[in-house]
Amino acid sequence: MNAVLLFSGQGAQKVGMGQDLLNAYPTAKALIEQADAALGEPLTKVMFEGPNEELTRTCNCQPALYVHGLACLAVLKELVPALTPVAAAGLSLGEFTAHAAAGTYTFEEGLRLVQKRGAFMEEACNATKGTMAAMIGGSDDAVTALAAECDVDVANFNCPGQTVVSGTEEGVDKAIAGAKAAGIKIAKKLNVAGAYHSRLMRSAQIKLAEELALVNFGMPSIPVYCNYEARPVESSEDIRLMLEKQVCGSVRWTASMQKLIDQGERLFIELGPGKTLAGMMGRICKEARVISIEDVESLQAAVEELKGM
Repeated sequence: MNAVLLFSGQGAQKVGMGQDLLNAYPTAKALIEQADAALGEPLTKVMFEGPNEELTRTCNCQPALYVHGLACLAVLKELVPALTPVAAAGLSLGEFTAHAAAGTYTFEEGLRLVQKRGAFMEEACNATKGTMAAMIGGSDDAVTALAAECDVDVANFNCPGQTVVSGTEEGVDKAIAGAKAAGIKIAKKLNVAGAYHSRLMRSAQIKLAEELALVNFGMPSIPVYCNYEARPVESSEDIRLMLEKQVCGSVRWTASMQKLIDQGERLFIELGPGKTLAGMMGRICKEARVISIEDVESLQAAVEELKGM
């Protein structure tokens, strides 16, 4: 059966992620242990034991989510050999996981890229005073106009009625204050370390571009949708450019999912902690089915559901 693979972004992580998968499935155990060996440090200790503040650090949560998403996928493919992925997409960091799933680069190459991306973004957060705010119940046009007025950027177009702005604390506070007048129902600051997907990440983008230049990208085995332009990537150079521009650019998730829906895709599998992407899809297309997998229990339920289709 055909399905689109979706991978979680930063913010989905939680302490304990992946531990039951490692204990239950040798495939997951091998992949997770390979990650520790490749990084030369016990990422799994932070994933399994925390503390939460340590796992939430950008340099830790990005590789943790990458490894967790691919471990979920590896076991799923083993248990449901009839599953045929037809496309892949990931929210922000998840776009890197999607490329690993599609064979654009090896597991270890992607892991090293993601670790560096997380470290560069953490450095940029520490060097700038930035924040983000969710804008709920307003149009994309209203949020875009408000962001321009307050000299901040639109970080995420997540789903209809849910947009995120990012930038200086002063600019984001101004946007929150002006939200009601712009027709936005709720505006609330997010608990984040910095201004992701904004111009304040410029130093991280420049450093990541240097790392991306060293990677030999293959063409993915299935279409991988990029956040920056909401379309499938077309060449090695295109992949490199889209992954670079994504650091400061907007995540156009609604547009990406809408394109897949327009092509007739209705079955999606979310790989990663929580059900954030399933929730967003509920606002993008009511007819789409999203099966969320994050642990042994949800994996077994997904296997039963997929085998029954």
